[in-house]
Amino acid sequence: MRKSTFRLLVLLSLAPASSWGAAAEPLRIICFGAHPDDCELQIGGTAAMWAAKGHKVKFVSLTNGDIGHWREAGGPLAKRRFEEVQKAAQILGVTTEVLDIHDGELMPTVENRRTLTRLIRQWKADVVIGHRPNDYHPDHRYTGVLVQDAAYMVTVPFFCPDVPHLTNNPVFMYYPDRFQKPNPFDPAVVVDITSVIEKKLEALGIMESQFYEGGANGTPAFVPTEHEKQMKRHQEVRDGFARRNQSIADRFRGQLGDLYGPDRAQKVKFAEAFELCEYGRQPDSKELKRLFPFFNE
Repeated sequence: MRKSTFRLLVLLSLAPASSWGAAAEPLRIICFGAHPDDCELQIGGTAAMWAAKGHKVKFVSLTNGDIGHWREAGGPLAKRRFEEVQKAAQILGVTTEVLDIHDGELMPTVENRRTLTRLIRQWKADVVIGHRPNDYHPDHRYTGVLVQDAAYMVTVPFFCPDVPHLTNNPVFMYYPDRFQKPNPFDPAVVVDITSVIEKKLEALGIMESQFYEGGANGTPAFVPTEHEKQMKRHQEVRDGFARRNQSIADRFRGQLGDLYGPDRAQKVKFAEAFELCEYGRQPDSKELKRLFPFFNE
């Protein structure tokens, strides 16, 4: 077990289990994705669980996804993807926003740093989550860089003085990936999403442009004309996402045991995982009780 994981597990063990589900006021979580589908894919289950408890979750796509299809592009595709994530947000119980930056052209500019800083401040975020800066797609990487850059600037009064600065720096976290260089993903928290997996799969199913039709790397073969083949294709996509979240549960079964107890951990079928960023606030046991009120259920 890596040191960061061990540190947070110790902090969790110090907190009375009976108080983990208690929250004095709703949490405010903002999640950044490079494209309209990334947040839903990475954190849709945990977001739905937060929302069901009355916490406030916002998804932000930093690009409009306007080249993310093999057949469509430009304004019509951006409009289609915007509508898809809005429908997904209704299913998950979250708020969503899509910035008007061209897909594939996101850069870690000062202006974009200002945009993220304003969004985090306006949401009054307790938790900020995004891609790791060594992810495979340039938009993903630069989303990670921009989130990291904002991790300090959100507290600086004279940076973007038009929006009041935060007096408490949020906790910043990352989505999972399998990239090893310069360092592998090291989860601090693994959340059992078995109870909401159907809701997450329904939300992902709404985004047909990306998944059913295959997005930028799809082909006409992904869009059959026969009804029976269409139904088969939809089921294949759904089953693929279920396996994805099942693999996270299997991959981090040990951490699930530390968080939920060994008996409960063995029953977890689907999970999402998050790494703690070294920037931003480093949560103690009191913070963890507020941020992840799931482990005693």
